[in-house]
Amino acid sequence: MTDKKNFDSDFCGSIPLHHINSTQDYGYLLVLDKKLNIIQLSENVSGLLESRAEDLINKNIADFIQTQDLAKIEALLKKGISKSIPLYLQFNKQDNTDLFLALLHIKADYIIIELEKQQENSNRSFADVFQEIKYISTAIDQADSVQEVCDIAIHELRKLSGFDGVLMYRFDTDWNGTVIAEEKDERLERYLGQTFPASDVPKQARQMYLKNPYRLIPNRDFEPVRLYPVINPVTNAFIDLSDCNLRSVAKVHLEYMKNMNVKASMSIRVIYNETLWGLISCHHLEPKYIGYELCSIFEWLSEVISTKISLILNKQDYRNSKQIQQKRVELSDQVYAYDDITAGLFKDDEQDILHLLNASGALISINGRSETKGEVPDRNDLFNLTQWLESKNLNTVYSTNSLASLFEDAGEYSNSASGLLFIPINNVKGDFLMCFRREAIEDINWGGDPNQAINFTADGKKYHPRNSFENWKQTVYKQALPWNKHELEVAESLRSFLFEFAIKQSQQ
Repeated sequence: MTDKKNFDSDFCGSIPLHHINSTQDYGYLLVLDKKLNIIQLSENVSGLLESRAEDLINKNIADFIQTQDLAKIEALLKKGISKSIPLYLQFNKQDNTDLFLALLHIKADYIIIELEKQQENSNRSFADVFQEIKYISTAIDQADSVQEVCDIAIHELRKLSGFDGVLMYRFDTDWNGTVIAEEKDERLERYLGQTFPASDVPKQARQMYLKNPYRLIPNRDFEPVRLYPVINPVTNAFIDLSDCNLRSVAKVHLEYMKNMNVKASMSIRVIYNETLWGLISCHHLEPKYIGYELCSIFEWLSEVISTKISLILNKQDYRNSKQIQQKRVELSDQVYAYDDITAGLFKDDEQDILHLLNASGALISINGRSETKGEVPDRNDLFNLTQWLESKNLNTVYSTNSLASLFEDAGEYSNSASGLLFIPINNVKGDFLMCFRREAIEDINWGGDPNQAINFTADGKKYHPRNSFENWKQTVYKQALPWNKHELEVAESLRSFLFEFAIKQSQQ
């Protein structure tokens, strides 16, 4: 492959994961109306409450839980809390001392209650939990780079959880994820440095990580538990389980886990600027259940990791913005000093337009006079490219790091001009500035062939994930390093300055 495709599958992104209408089997799910009557449930609740599912519908939750627990739920409803709230519940079954962790999701028209049976000796003191988190968060807080944060995070999360393997991958602008840190049992395949296509974590799955900080699958071989009734009587539709931990898993993902040779997994989000920046993925060779307490610690650490990475990236972003803005001021001063746009942008080799925009070549055309600097296409190619750009009638900055994919002729000179930044100065007079970036050949090590991420059967009715994650190398040609946001912002600022300067010169 020579082109860099976008593997964010429209098909994968359209699978209704939030309306999967079944749960995993490590817990129970109840749906109550605002009067606390049961209107929907996972079918395994029948065994818990020793009644048929149909006989439990329209029964009040007060008939099954202790008075003090009912009071807790009623108090939360009176406070108008809309977030997910954990509390402990005990059912009124005879000779039953089982304690359940209940997670209440209070919606506008109904309440979802997720129930997980508490394991013996699972409740540790707050001091023990806090000490554990304090140690990890302190280590992360002392990190100086994003890579150091990632390395510390996966090491501590693996030690804390006991998973056979933990890795972190970062999403690129096309939502492909590259593994940037990894710590694993020797029996698990290594993926450090490999890139996984965007379809592995499709669009709607990424959106759900903005609602839910983690996703736990204790056993890929679980038997899905259906909901009864199938249709939620309040909404007259499948119920939205987006923020439920017990939400079942798409078959294609379970097959994906099988192909990776893991039986349990857990994913934890990393957020930057309210966007999904990356995921921490935990794998285990055998089934592995993680209790709510440890899941809550992971949720907390997700915030700690996200905050630290955001702090480091924001500092870098501020420093980069300040540096390029300073260069832009110096270049503007130089234009004033020469009283000439071309001389001001081109003459000083230590302080010119190439240094400002990290370009390898430039062409400027002012008052019908053109001049070039650095590596540029030949005269005929520049003429044809200019004609193509003029046909677009651009009045703002235009950029691409893959010119050949937009203008076929550019493939002939991609070594000098794979990237283009076009700055119109005065459309009426045909004045413009054009900057180029040379080709940056890129090798991508994919975790399996991304073209085989989803494979349909011959009849088109069933689909399967790729069955190999062996390194699949792609070399990308005819692309340049992308223009970053600071370069584009300063280019637009420079466009305004050059337009005003040119107008003043014409009035002299």
